[in-house]
Amino acid sequence: MKDIYVIAGPTASGKTAVAVELAKLVNGEIVSADSMQIYKGMDIGTAKPAEEEKDSIPHHMIDIVKPDEPYSAALYQQQARSIINDIHSRNQTPILCGGTGFYINAVIYDVQFAQDEDPHALYFADMAAKKGSNHIHSLLQATDPKAACAIHPNNIKRVIRALSYNRATGKLFSEYNALQKKQPEIYNSVFICLNMERQQLYDRINQRVLNMINAGLENEVERLISQGYHKDLVSMQGIGYKEIIKYFLGNCTREDAISNIQQNSRHYAKRQITWFKHQNPYAINMPAGVKIPEIIAQEISLL
Repeated sequence: MKDIYVIAGPTASGKTAVAVELAKLVNGEIVSADSMQIYKGMDIGTAKPAEEEKDSIPHHMIDIVKPDEPYSAALYQQQARSIINDIHSRNQTPILCGGTGFYINAVIYDVQFAQDEDPHALYFADMAAKKGSNHIHSLLQATDPKAACAIHPNNIKRVIRALSYNRATGKLFSEYNALQKKQPEIYNSVFICLNMERQQLYDRINQRVLNMINAGLENEVERLISQGYHKDLVSMQGIGYKEIIKYFLGNCTREDAISNIQQNSRHYAKRQITWFKHQNPYAINMPAGVKIPEIIAQEISLL
């Protein structure tokens, strides 16, 4: 097995900054594990790192598909591993960095994806388009309560995957997930999960949303719509985009849209914390006032 670092954690916990500093220490390159940063033209709402944030460190798996192109964890696994192998071949150190836990697991564990789900996925996707996300989530609740509890109704793509897996195999998706967690690692990974006091994190999230608004999130959403990317796309269901679209459609005020983005982001962070709490072997607390390089150096010295 070959070495790989993983920097995980909830949204707004400072993963990019930590990964960049780590890359400087270990001659590394960063591989994004973010299910929204894969989309081209969706920059502000996905908090893609600016060039100055990258600090000349190579970043991969960002801006790889258009917002209306289909994408999957299986495809991510294939592409990310290919990049990681290339980084290793150049005697560099890959750093997997992001908050999409299922993407991270797909890379570092021997996760196998069913090949016969697509017809069923299309069936449930059509049902979701006609009857809404709550309807298909209620189907999941009836067939696999554990999976329904773990998957938010707004995560339509994941609900569809759980339903289609059950329809294709006759097995529960929750049991499949539990099995994948027990799969052996295919890399010798150092898994570091960032964390901080909950209110501090929520304050950072609230401020980040305001920064996104000030940076032109509304203009970004308006541009995407003008390019033909509609509200029912998986990409446009991302936090920040769906709320602004509702505001554009007159379904809420601008102030409500901003508040909803903050609230939904906080809820998402809470789900991420729960996920990583049960997944990662290491956790770094990042208290205010402590320099990031010092934290990283301390952690590396313990390896």
